[in-house]
Parts: sequence; structure tokens; C-alpha cells
Amino acid sequence: MNKLAVSLPGLEMKNPIMPASGTFGFGDVYRDLYNYDKLGAIVLKTTTEEARTGNEDPKFYPLKNGVLNAVGLQNPGVDKVLSEKIPKLAQFDTPVIASVGGKTVEEFILVAKKLSESDVVKALEVNVSCPNVQEGGLTFGTDPLKVKEITEGVKRVTHLPVYIKLTPNVTDIVAIAQAAEAGGADGISMINTVLSMNFNVVTRKPVLGNVMGGLSGESVFPIALRMIYQVSQAVNLPIIGMGGVQSTDDVIQMYLAGASAVAIGTATYKNPLIMNQIISELPKRLDELGIQSIQALIDEVKKERVYG
Repeated sequence: MNKLAVSLPGLEMKNPIMPASGTFGFGDVYRDLYNYDKLGAIVLKTTTEEARTGNEDPKFYPLKNGVLNAVGLQNPGVDKVLSEKIPKLAQFDTPVIASVGGKTVEEFILVAKKLSESDVVKALEVNVSCPNVQEGGLTFGTDPLKVKEITEGVKRVTHLPVYIKLTPNVTDIVAIAQAAEAGGADGISMINTVLSMNFNVVTRKPVLGNVMGGLSGESVFPIALRMIYQVSQAVNLPIIGMGGVQSTDDVIQMYLAGASAVAIGTATYKNPLIMNQIISELPKRLDELGIQSIQALIDEVKKERVYG
């Protein structure tokens, strides 16, 4: 029995661990360090219709307990991702999740449709943290109606399961998750980075070229847990939890909050082999805690939510 096996829509995974979108590029980052067959899934960097060079430098700024970043969805465009990046992942026996971005609803739909043409891609993660150019830059993911519209539009053009990646930069994340569910989402990914900033007191200027950016890393972990806990009780969808996971016990906490799988991002910058480490440590830790399997833990938490 594989006590780490997890089954989600479109994803039959050997274990619940995957890289968060952006941290492994298009499967070409850390390639010399990882046997991708050992991961639960491979999540690609967000792809847009046209190539993007990203925001002004500096794009990253390390903090004591996290990282500020404002990369700006830098990518070569969907056609090159399809022709040059994704085919290289066909050799692995690990499901691939492609990440969809856009500046308009129409771009989300177009990119999703094109990515769905690949036999390698098994699911789509729709990154609604993108700015909506038609609404003056307001983030798509802060508007329930737009989230529902994007979800419905993507579902119309793809046969793949659709996971909506939620931004934490909202007053009521439950309303956003419910909008995704109403639009036909097959799952939720959460959370994306927390909008933040930092100053250099010598230059008296922001440390990021884009002024503001997303905060990730261990400092956002309690926020992620709280939001996953809230959403898990409000929608009947599997959740890929992420946000500051640093250890095996953090993974278990994600499950206690209501997650069904776990993505790891910023921790990889400090320890590129963190996912391998957690995958190898999980079985022993489950035994120590008297947990039969990851699926048993999911079922136990779900039962407590319903009947507790």
C-alpha cells in the first residue's frame, strides 16, 4: 500500500507534493537535482498568450522569513511553451499541471484552449491573480463575478480539470472560492502571494523595481492555513494548499486545514531538495502520528468538518 497516494481530478499522484507554479520554471529549473518521477505532480510557470519580459529589476528581495517578488509573469508565450517546453516533460510518469494567465477574460480562454491541446498536460491551474487591463488593473481574483466568468469560459474550451488559483488579497476569500465552484471549477489552488512592500532606508526607495510585490515564505503560512480552513468548509472541491510550507509537519497542518495536496515554493530557494526530503520523511511521520495514509487523513478531516 502506498500511504502517500492521492487522487484528485485529472491527477493520480504517487504522493501529495508538487512545486508551486513559478518555482520550477517549465520543468527546467533544478532539473539536474530532481528525478521528476518522484514528485506528485509538476506545476508549470504561468503562461500567457504573448511572451512577457516581466517587471523591472530587482524582481526578488529576500527577507528574514520570506521573499518579496514581482516577476510579472515572465514567460516565452503559449506557442513556445507548447512547442519547446512541455514536450520535454513527456518522458516522466508524473502528471503535469499547466498554469494559465491573462490580461483579459478572452486571453485566459485562448491560453487554456491551446494548453489543452497537449497530451502531456493533465490539468490546468488558472492564475486569477493577474491584473485586468480592461478594469484599470484591478486583479481578476478580487471580483467573484470575473472569477466565475473566467472559470466558465475556460471550462467551455477544455476537457481538462480546472483548478482556480486564489489570491489572498481579498476581504472574503470564501466568496471567491464559491464563485469558482459556481463556474464549474474542479478544484482550488491557494494561496498565491500576499501583496506587500519594503523600503531601502539608505536610498529611500522601494526594494522592488515594481514598488510592490508578492510576499511568500514562512511568514504567510498561518494566513494560508486560515484561508484553506475557511474555504474547505464552504466549497465541495479539493484544495491544493500552498503558502510557506517548510517541513513535513507543515504539510500535515495543510491537511488538517482541509487541503488534498500540497505545493512547495519559496522553501525550495533555501533548500532545492526540500520536496524530496519531505516526500521521504512523510511515511515515518504519519506512522508516528498514528495516521494510516494521506487519504485516511483527508477522510478524517472531511468527516470532522461535516459532523464535528
